[in-house]
Amino acid sequence: MALNGTPLLLLIDDEPAQKRLISAIAARSGWRTIFASDASIARATLGTRDGMQLDAVLIDQWNPQIRPVEILAQIRAQRPSLPVLVLTSQNNVLDAVEAMRAGATDYLVKPIAPDRLLAALDATLDKCDNKTGELRPLSEKLSAPLAFNEIVGSAPQFLAALAIAAKAARARVPVLIEGESGVGKEVIAQAIHAASPRHRNRMIAVNCGAIPANLVESELFGHERGAFTGAFERQIGKFADADMGTIFLDEISEMPLETQVKLLRILQDGEVQPLGARIPTRVDVRVIAATNKVLEKEVAEGRFREDLYYRLNVMHVSVPPLRDRKSDIPALARHLLTRLSDQPGIRSLGITSEALSLLMQHDWPGNVRQLQNVLFRASVLCDGDALTPQDFPQIAAQIEMQHIEKVQPPARHGNGAHEGAGGITLFEDDGHIRQLADIEADVIRLAIGHYRGRMTEVARRLGIGRSTLYRKLSELGIDNAA
Repeated sequence: MALNGTPLLLLIDDEPAQKRLISAIAARSGWRTIFASDASIARATLGTRDGMQLDAVLIDQWNPQIRPVEILAQIRAQRPSLPVLVLTSQNNVLDAVEAMRAGATDYLVKPIAPDRLLAALDATLDKCDNKTGELRPLSEKLSAPLAFNEIVGSAPQFLAALAIAAKAARARVPVLIEGESGVGKEVIAQAIHAASPRHRNRMIAVNCGAIPANLVESELFGHERGAFTGAFERQIGKFADADMGTIFLDEISEMPLETQVKLLRILQDGEVQPLGARIPTRVDVRVIAATNKVLEKEVAEGRFREDLYYRLNVMHVSVPPLRDRKSDIPALARHLLTRLSDQPGIRSLGITSEALSLLMQHDWPGNVRQLQNVLFRASVLCDGDALTPQDFPQIAAQIEMQHIEKVQPPARHGNGAHEGAGGITLFEDDGHIRQLADIEADVIRLAIGHYRGRMTEVARRLGIGRSTLYRKLSELGIDNAA
């Protein structure tokens, strides 16, 4: 806690009215608030005297220049245990969920309720005091380790992958898990650890792609005080933290080549050397690596060390994407809804067969993670006792757009001159040009379907800001639930 027992909050926001409101609310519980208007100022603040005394960080993600996930990675690298809250609008709930996956403690929805903010701040103090607080990242809440027989899936490809993973659990060798983003690689890694002789010790998960390149070695191997500018105190690395347990290196393909050399030494010799240390330290760590790329191809193109690839690829697990095991979607959806209902503010909900049929028609480019986020969003907004197709308008729109892209509609008036790209009709049947708002709505729907609901990409490709996109969705009556 900060000096004189006064807790200290860093608010990353550049809106004066919002800063005054939050600091006034926080002051009711005795919090002192300091401010940073952008990411660079926030990073500088973390290295100051005030930064070392911080008890919590609150990031307002309304501004497109403020990227919570990027700031989170840097905060986690410098202060792994510092609670971070994200403030979002109702339209950006899924972005907040993604921030929580990157390590945020909790998120708050605007307009902010004073009691909710105060409860969240008080809970961060409980967290700092090692008490049992309710605020944990959503990824932690929904990813409690599952045994192999608890993992949902009966498709042959998926069962084959689980069988290999189960065999790997009993061995002491490294494991490489390959599969698209969101297929459940970390769930399988947790199951491997839970079924291994090391299950009584910790499994430390590290996302190599979320750590800035200049901080990855410090994060993994640790550093001594004064090893580099900003190293105010000694830091234990993730490998030393995982001694006698397991370390899960997600997105291993994003690890810089120079760091790969040090990882190879650990696998070969069992020694880790923190930055600034003269003598290496022996560690006994089982390595499980995961990637959403084909690592063999990365080796062929010179982006990944061949010797490290063979060291990691002793046991290889290939997890199929959700589109290749759509028969698992009904069981997965019910399982995820059960887990979601354990979270504060989420009711226990059923799901109709019609809704399940709709979900099975989608290709799910984001795999199980996307399915979980879609169910989360639908559960928050649902007023009934069971989810129906009406609770998934965005999925229905994307399926419709996929059909439009696959089947070009016949041209009107014989020459197709009355249609634009993607089958968008420019003229009415009577020959008059359609209203601009109607054409604009069709273009936005087409973009949403083409970019699979990734609203940041939709806005970028349309040449407008996200806030403008959401305003247009509201004005044109297009539902953007995802």
